[in-house]
Amino acid sequence: MQQTPKHILQPLSWVELHADYLFNYAFPRLNDEELAKDVVQETFFAGLKGVENFKGEASERTWLVSILKRKIIDHYRKMNSAKGKAEVKVNFYEDGDKKGNWLEERVPHAWDNLAERDIENDELKKVLEACIENLPDKQKMVFLMKQVQHYETDEICKELDITPSNLWVIIHRARHQLRKCLEDNWFAK
Repeated sequence: MQQTPKHILQPLSWVELHADYLFNYAFPRLNDEELAKDVVQETFFAGLKGVENFKGEASERTWLVSILKRKIIDHYRKMNSAKGKAEVKVNFYEDGDKKGNWLEERVPHAWDNLAERDIENDELKKVLEACIENLPDKQKMVFLMKQVQHYETDEICKELDITPSNLWVIIHRARHQLRKCLEDNWFAK
């Protein structure tokens, strides 16, 4: 099996190479230009602090995006940490143009999120994470990039030096193994 070359970090080039990409990722998720800039800056600081954690298995950009995602999640957790006291804007309607300020404890639940609620179940989540961890390295990396991190097919193919058809074969095999693992470890209970 061919060993994938390790990626290296070039922190002095981060702003030039990745700032626009990270901002364009953060802005629609935060809906605030200044906040998006701040979160990108925090991402760069966290990246500098965590340089020793970079294993070189993913590209520098992929690694920075994963840090950025955690920063965005942290922002929303912090914003909503004072349960019942914080007002949050919720996009409850499908058309997206109707927004309202709701007290967090009174936010209505979306009607079609039954699958999401099942996934959020802690026990299922732990089993699923264990199943993903047990995938072969390449399947795990491709599956996470495509299904969890939502990278585009061409970006994954370029990053991992594989063809699109190879990517879909890997995804198919990973899904098959995950289904079997879940059947054995979750549904069989």
